[in-house]
Amino acid sequence: MADYYETLGVSRGADVQEIRKAYRRLAMQHHPDRNQGSREAEERFKEVTRAYEILSSPEKRELYDRYGEQGVNRGHGGGGFGGFDFSDAIEIFMRDFGSGGGFGDLFGRRPSGTPRSPGGKGIRLRLRLTLGEVASGVDKRLRVSLLEPCEDCGATGALGSGPTLCPACNGTGQERISRHSPLGQFVSVQPCRMCAGQGEIIRDPCPTCRGEGRVREESTITVEVPAGVSTENYITLRGQGNVGPRGGPRGDITVLIAVEDHPDFKRDGNDLVHELHVTFTQAALGDHVDVPTVGGSAPLSVPAGVQTGEVLRMRGLGLPDLDGGMKGDQLVRVVVWTPEDLDRRQREALERLREVEDPVPEHAGRGRRGFWARVKEAFVP
Repeated sequence: MADYYETLGVSRGADVQEIRKAYRRLAMQHHPDRNQGSREAEERFKEVTRAYEILSSPEKRELYDRYGEQGVNRGHGGGGFGGFDFSDAIEIFMRDFGSGGGFGDLFGRRPSGTPRSPGGKGIRLRLRLTLGEVASGVDKRLRVSLLEPCEDCGATGALGSGPTLCPACNGTGQERISRHSPLGQFVSVQPCRMCAGQGEIIRDPCPTCRGEGRVREESTITVEVPAGVSTENYITLRGQGNVGPRGGPRGDITVLIAVEDHPDFKRDGNDLVHELHVTFTQAALGDHVDVPTVGGSAPLSVPAGVQTGEVLRMRGLGLPDLDGGMKGDQLVRVVVWTPEDLDRRQREALERLREVEDPVPEHAGRGRRGFWARVKEAFVP
């Protein structure tokens, strides 16, 4: 079982600022964007984020210090973090370290008695891209179901006189709950049960939105994907997600990138690896061939005497760097193809070749010029 303090590299007496600083450093170090989409880096990113989520919360940290990870799980309905995935880690990272404000209400800076207008819940989408789209960059238009302001009630959720201040929490949207246990008294702050954390009560709810102040509609969004992205990169569309209840601000849309496999190429960072099958005569005599590239095709000179496994480099025909740097290369791995079914003429030609070829391995790696000279003598009248 992991020790969350060891995971973040902090002492058990570390304060919130130390924990926050340690997490940010580790998250930036292990973020998959900075590690060519490494699965190992992704797992490490999830681990440090999970540790940060527990230790940065005083309530969760107290449970963890007393009972360990199982205590945290019990304190949250037994669910724990069994379903904690990369998307959750991204959301936590962007929540606490993303640009922009909007967190003042969570830390008590909202004036008492002012009704709460919570923001819309974030949305996660997965966008599939072809390798060609990765090479050039692309604008994608996506259909998505979003919560939009209700026009019938002006997004207030109420008809007539409108919402009134909640008498239970005086508009704060929160209430303090005390629990007694053999270990002492626990005091926690939770959303007000009377107003569900809204800070206001609706006496005459709008029938269209049922008091939510928002209705679901189909919308089209545009995602600008830069060239060079890789699987598990993400793009955050700030303020383009669901509108919050009763006029609350819009949430974000996080678009997770998934690059489809290509039948002709394997990706290695910004390089593309292609396997080129050539005949024995092409390998022996050399040839000029067209090979597929991510943008179409390009000519390649196959040198005479090339061996299976040799790699030919086509500079600048790989993928662009996400940060705008140099393009990668296309690496062509040569595979000499051996025919299985020979017709009569092919068999006769190979029989003539066998009469003049050198044994292997006695002369392997030397005397190639003399060998090919004898091949030409065998086939040229």
